[in-house]
Amino acid sequence: MANVFLISSRNRRSMRTTTESKPKNLTVKRSDSSSDYNYSCKKHPKHRQSPGICSLCLNESLSKLSSEFYDYSSSMSSSSLAKTMSSCSSASSESESDFSSTAISSYYSSVSSCLSPLQHRYMIRRVLIWAICVMTLLCFLTVHIYVAPFNRLPKLHLNHHNTRRGYIIDYNKSITEQSLTRNLSRPESNEIPLISNPKTNEIQYQSSISEHINNTELVPPHVSTSPSSSSKLNITSGIPDFDKLWKHPPNRNFVPCVSPNPSYTSPLESRGYLLVHTNGGLNQMRAGICDMVAIARIINATLVVPELDKRSFWQDTSKFSDVFDEDHFINALSKDIRVIKKLPKGIDGLTKVVKHFKSYSGLSYYQNEIASMWDEYKVIRAAKSDSRLANNNLPPDIQKLRCRACYEALRFSTKIRSMGELLVDRMRSYGLYIALHLRFEKEMLAFSGCNHGLSASEAAELRRIRKNTAYWKVKDIDGRVQRLKGYCPLTPKEVGILLTALGYSSDTPVYIAAGEIYGGESRLADLRSRFSMLMSKEKLATREELKTFMNHSTQMAALDYIVSIESDVFIPPYSGNMARAVEGHRRFLGHRKTISPDRKAIVRLVDRIGRGAEKDNRKVYERINEIHNTRQGSPRRRKGPASGTKGLERHRSEESFYENPLPDCLCQRDPSKAR
Repeated sequence: MANVFLISSRNRRSMRTTTESKPKNLTVKRSDSSSDYNYSCKKHPKHRQSPGICSLCLNESLSKLSSEFYDYSSSMSSSSLAKTMSSCSSASSESESDFSSTAISSYYSSVSSCLSPLQHRYMIRRVLIWAICVMTLLCFLTVHIYVAPFNRLPKLHLNHHNTRRGYIIDYNKSITEQSLTRNLSRPESNEIPLISNPKTNEIQYQSSISEHINNTELVPPHVSTSPSSSSKLNITSGIPDFDKLWKHPPNRNFVPCVSPNPSYTSPLESRGYLLVHTNGGLNQMRAGICDMVAIARIINATLVVPELDKRSFWQDTSKFSDVFDEDHFINALSKDIRVIKKLPKGIDGLTKVVKHFKSYSGLSYYQNEIASMWDEYKVIRAAKSDSRLANNNLPPDIQKLRCRACYEALRFSTKIRSMGELLVDRMRSYGLYIALHLRFEKEMLAFSGCNHGLSASEAAELRRIRKNTAYWKVKDIDGRVQRLKGYCPLTPKEVGILLTALGYSSDTPVYIAAGEIYGGESRLADLRSRFSMLMSKEKLATREELKTFMNHSTQMAALDYIVSIESDVFIPPYSGNMARAVEGHRRFLGHRKTISPDRKAIVRLVDRIGRGAEKDNRKVYERINEIHNTRQGSPRRRKGPASGTKGLERHRSEESFYENPLPDCLCQRDPSKAR
């Protein structure tokens, strides 16, 4: 830190002649020698040097000033620093001043305060470092940091990864074997993977590989779903009730048990061919196909690959192989029934009959009335497939066969699975997400007769659609009564209130699993005002990627089905076929969190808010939370018929078999015995 003063002897002598007084503590004497190095001071008489200030005295003084200089420099402002630096030009005139305590202070303010270039840079660096630290701290305290992918279409890297809960993928094990292992090793989080990598690939999207559904979950390796992750939008806000919002309900060690009993035999020789014409949308057809598999087993028939509905409201021309993996379907059921792609040639002369099977029929109906038709006919065509088999009171092996058909054999085609995996990956890149089956679509509103929140012209259009659709038998429906009974889909506004009341933050990613919302984006304004991250397949994928699925509502619905099954939370604002199918599948996969809204209670609370009787405040939210505490998808037995009902209405009041496969296809195991 010491400053070095290099002053020639000539300059020193000239300065000494012009100064008014000599230093009090210095006595400079001249020796007889003519050498320039013959000067000394009183304090150091043995020290010899050239004329000027004693270097030893100067070093001692500067050493004392060093500690003071650091304290001074730390508190010095930039303006005072500039002022001090300007005094350096006059420092040399004070070089021979007195070194008393007063002189030291004067000397400090002049000579010793003149910073060298190195010191000057050191001071500037310290000031800059402190400034940067303060600015960074202010940024963290005042700026909301939005963590999201730079590329909204991230590439997939799925060659090596684990499942979402940390399980290693085993492609050689069946879905049931993997599910048993995972459920018994982790009793509180039973999750059977839905999507897996195949051994052969057929198509790729970006860098993704085609994977088999129902074997392992798709989880991008760069996205963590662990509660400890701090990089997700819905976690950065510091939600205190993370478990309440996202954790799956305890599965109580219920695991899939769909293997047949030891007495189960291979299919006997077929007595004829069963043709099936399915009806309805995707999930109505799925349930019908699975029922027909069980019926073919009961009546000992060869099942011809079902024909999908092409005449319904959606007018979809998709074939079975466009939506489902046809070869896998045939092979997976080979030990249960015989399945062929089409009727063999040369049987045109065989007798055929078209039969409307009775809805919700039991075992005796098919064993007696239908099976007896083989004596007269060799080909039976089922005119419809929906709800032709009872939900309950069937043999255990028949119920297990329905589950094997639904959750193992009837998987989607390769192109649908690949695109579905891509959508799941892109949703996962935003963090934990909700799949919302917002059934506010034109055909559903027309079918249900619901018109709440619609304009007069929109309500009139829905009445015309319902009137002109021949197979919708009920034409006059009071929409207001339907809504108060809880028979209408929740509106986007009501869904927004529900999600807010449940505690989800406004930056929670929400996937809209639905077709075109009636009224378009303007109808979603109320929901978007509360939850800005509303995503859909059209927003997650490009038009080119969705090109092959466009104009095929069944295939588009299959994409929504995959994203809904893989979601962290599934919420169906309407209890339609897809809502029931997804809920049942999620129960089979480990009772994943599924919140079933109490529509009747919600609309009454919303109406009270609209009338001013209730405010949209915390008390209303607490009431909604209280209502849905027991509607989270935890294990329970399938509900039976409503009391007081009879006949067909009694069967209709039952909970659908595919909505809740417990107890037929789920068994409670003892983990200790399993080990």
